[in-house]
Amino acid sequence: MPLNKNVLSEIREIVDGFFQRVGFEIETEIKNLQENIVSINLKMSEPKILIGEKGRTLAEIQHLLRAIVARKIEEPVLIDLDISDYKKKKYQYLKELAKSLADEVSLTKREKVLFPMPASERRIVHLELAARSDVTTESIGKDPERKIVISPYP
Repeated sequence: MPLNKNVLSEIREIVDGFFQRVGFEIETEIKNLQENIVSINLKMSEPKILIGEKGRTLAEIQHLLRAIVARKIEEPVLIDLDISDYKKKKYQYLKELAKSLADEVSLTKREKVLFPMPASERRIVHLELAARSDVTTESIGKDPERKIVISPYP
């Protein structure tokens, strides 16, 4: 069951108030995609400031907003924050990269090791290649250096 409009309105006020207090002019787009997941996409003139290197600042802001919303709203809500569609574009890039590298691995029969990435990004790659019968994926290493190995299927 989707969240009611009052809860979504309250979340919008929290988000808008947060960014207003820290001095950023933003345009907020909020969607309730699944029952307790609220997708928030912010539009602003200088998104790089809030995205940070490799999306780290964005991840920290999302964590902070989740904590603030959890304290002010009684219903359990998961906040998925994006800024100027950064995560959407990044996930699309990862899917394309995964397909391209998997095709290469399938052709050459030599494994490929991707760059270290957070769990949410590794999950995108694993899911993208899960249905393929010609390659397998595995995460190796320890965070924050954990990465994916794409190998030919034996």
